[in-house]
Amino acid sequence: MILVFFILTSALWVTCLSADIDKGRRKVVHVLEDDTGAVIVQTAPGKVVTHRGGSITLPCRFHHEPENSDPDRIRIKWTKVTDALQFEDVFVALGKQQRVFGSYRGRVFLEEAGLGDASVIIQNVTLEDYGRYECEVTNDMEDDAGFVNLDLEGVVFPYYPREGRYKLNYHQAEDSCKQQDAILASHSQLHKAWLEGLDWCNAGWLEDGSVQYPISHPRDQCGRKDTPAGVRNYGYRHKEDERYDAFCFTSKLSGKVYFLKRFKKVNYAEAAKACVRDGALVAKVGQLYAAWKFQLLDRCEAGWLEDGSIRYPIVNPRARCGGAQPGVRHLGFPDKKFRLYGVYCFRRSKGDTAGGAKSSASGWTRRGGGGGIPTNSTRV
Repeated sequence: MILVFFILTSALWVTCLSADIDKGRRKVVHVLEDDTGAVIVQTAPGKVVTHRGGSITLPCRFHHEPENSDPDRIRIKWTKVTDALQFEDVFVALGKQQRVFGSYRGRVFLEEAGLGDASVIIQNVTLEDYGRYECEVTNDMEDDAGFVNLDLEGVVFPYYPREGRYKLNYHQAEDSCKQQDAILASHSQLHKAWLEGLDWCNAGWLEDGSVQYPISHPRDQCGRKDTPAGVRNYGYRHKEDERYDAFCFTSKLSGKVYFLKRFKKVNYAEAAKACVRDGALVAKVGQLYAAWKFQLLDRCEAGWLEDGSIRYPIVNPRARCGGAQPGVRHLGFPDKKFRLYGVYCFRRSKGDTAGGAKSSASGWTRRGGGGGIPTNSTRV
């Protein structure tokens, strides 16, 4: 029998460790037994939190009976689960052999913190790593599994292209966010942004294919003034035929956004050349939002961005800087020939490459001695 402990799992015979999110260290999660002999598990919250570029442990522990089970027959498999209940292979280990899949190669490793530890470490976390993961442990015919959510610190922002509002189907919205160094936001990310004050009266796509918008200050032109504040939901829409805006999500940058100081205003082409001469590129919309959120970039000067829009970030609202609330001000998409603005540039950090151990062409690596396992002979 294999018993797996995971975050938010109960009634399992285990002693386990979980990520202490608040204190940044590990803590023991105690297993207690009540008068009936039933097992009660006291667990940490069901998610772990990091930021883009960070490292994070996805905790998973198991106990198998009998105790002397052959560790080389234990298979550990990690899978990412999407909202559409599709599964993406992340990592599999059988005895001393490991295999990492796809974009996770070179970034995912077993933590190996002792017997019964199936936790994995993800390094150089990306925006696409956000989501729900399953840990499955198998010993011959017995198996058990649990889930953990990987959350990212970041910022949600509404987006529409130069062509105007309500011009994007789902796939175009997804591409638009990626082009601006972001991903489509999830409902939980949008809800959190609404709790922090986001108020936007245009509906936008989310990553699960639903269309929603956050209202903090109800008004007649945004679903009636007498309705309560909240995240309004149009439900799941046709991904090809229907068109809306997008809500994008981005996280911490590996680099710096800055306003390029110049003595004269520039058009778009001149702005792009000026950033390149300074060893940078014109900043994307997501990069400006990330700089506003994490760098606390505050500049009351309008500048070009990569998509041809004009924006500027305000952390400390003040007179003649666009209103009483902090945020990224948007002045629209002017003619790119106009010499009326400055430019925001983005310079990537030096040495910004994803590290990690090398693996064979098949994806298998070895944790120690013992014979290799042919790729086609292992169930994954």
